[in-house]
Amino acid sequence: MLKRNLIAGEWVEGANTFVNLSPSDLNDVVGEYAEASFADAERAIEAASAAFPSWSRTTPERRADILDAAGNELLERKDELGEVLAREEGKTRAEATAEVSRAGRIFKFFAGEAVRIAGERHASVRPGVEVEVLREPEGVIGIITPWNFPIAIPAWKIAPALAYGNTVVFKPAELVPASAWLLADILVRAGVPDGVFNLVMGKGPIVGQAIVDSRIVRGMSFTGSVATGRRVAIGCVERGKKVQLEMGGKNPLIVAADADLEIAVAAAVNGAFLATGQRCTASSRLIVEEAIHDRFVARMKEKITELTIGHSLKSGVDIGPVVSATQLAQDLDYIGLGSAEGAELACGGRRLERDTPGYYLEPALFIDARNDMRICREEIFGPVTAVIKVRDYEEAVAVANDTDFGLASGICTTSLKLASDFKRRSAAGMVMINLPTGGVDYHVPFGGRKASSYGPREQGTHSREFYTVLKTVYTQP
Repeated sequence: MLKRNLIAGEWVEGANTFVNLSPSDLNDVVGEYAEASFADAERAIEAASAAFPSWSRTTPERRADILDAAGNELLERKDELGEVLAREEGKTRAEATAEVSRAGRIFKFFAGEAVRIAGERHASVRPGVEVEVLREPEGVIGIITPWNFPIAIPAWKIAPALAYGNTVVFKPAELVPASAWLLADILVRAGVPDGVFNLVMGKGPIVGQAIVDSRIVRGMSFTGSVATGRRVAIGCVERGKKVQLEMGGKNPLIVAADADLEIAVAAAVNGAFLATGQRCTASSRLIVEEAIHDRFVARMKEKITELTIGHSLKSGVDIGPVVSATQLAQDLDYIGLGSAEGAELACGGRRLERDTPGYYLEPALFIDARNDMRICREEIFGPVTAVIKVRDYEEAVAVANDTDFGLASGICTTSLKLASDFKRRSAAGMVMINLPTGGVDYHVPFGGRKASSYGPREQGTHSREFYTVLKTVYTQP
């Protein structure tokens, strides 16, 4: 059955249709979806604009009830929705189910935030004057999300947008329409009024561009590549709209000489390879002090060979396929480039065949890498990581911070002194100590520095900085 776009409360067909295939089995058709046109996107924007006045004045309790209902359904159906997510994106069933659960928790968190929108009251410097600082919704929010977390990332953008009284036009990544459509269907059943939330599935240069170009849209929240993010930012600045960008990462994990070897290896394997390495927070640079280097590399090779790569729905699988043929080709190109640059491919990096045709890739570990190599400078977004040997902790910190990105960083150490020092000196937005760089909570800020992020933080109470605008009111009674 064709899954349609949601515009002004109606499920409508698009200009074309497209088929969604599972990267675990290219014979598995996940579904057929309507492809929105530029005109469809414009109609969705107009619908969101028309719905904004009434929705922005809706009581916080009603908004909270709708978001809570959506969160409850996500949690109740986590196994069913997790299976769909695993089929279309390729992460394992366990990872996919956990992602759906996280999305449910996000909606329930922002249901609470909807009734906690607070203002401020100040004494004026002028006698007899009262001053209030109010938070009000921005208006129509455009949301563009990536394919790697097809239900969690939409949730942490859509939920706060609606909680604070905004209306939404949502364009998911073309590779993962199923999760987006299911989320839209849940929101409709939860009671979102017509036009308040609109889903337009389609191509970025068409649908995404329509949202960026619109002067009706007052804010853009985008997660994706650096190149596309910069184009989105330029378009938003030219039109005077607020913009929030989450882009790439080249995240370091330092392994100090005093680290617990098993903790360090577990953190590195998890951070580098789970979710097939397709996380902006993945540990793509393992910066290891020479005193522990050889033992660390030997143990990493052992752990990597123990990983099971296979169909995302099969039990016992640790890592699913790469998401698409394009992404697989990019990963293989970087693996070839790493060897050409002089790094040693210590293990992995081969295209794999399984019972079903899919995009399977053996996790790759490079050693003898240098921080000036392209595999250590550019985001690969696959199960590929590189070990950089350093003399000591001071060199490790310098190498960790020597990157255009600044999303996440980590250190494995048994020294409280080193841990305390690193959390202050790391030039990243999120710092992990004796933990994988991938994996964050939903109730605290998410975001980075430099080329990784731009604009206010996502998630938690800090999300109000993007989804609301301040109004200062002076009153003389």
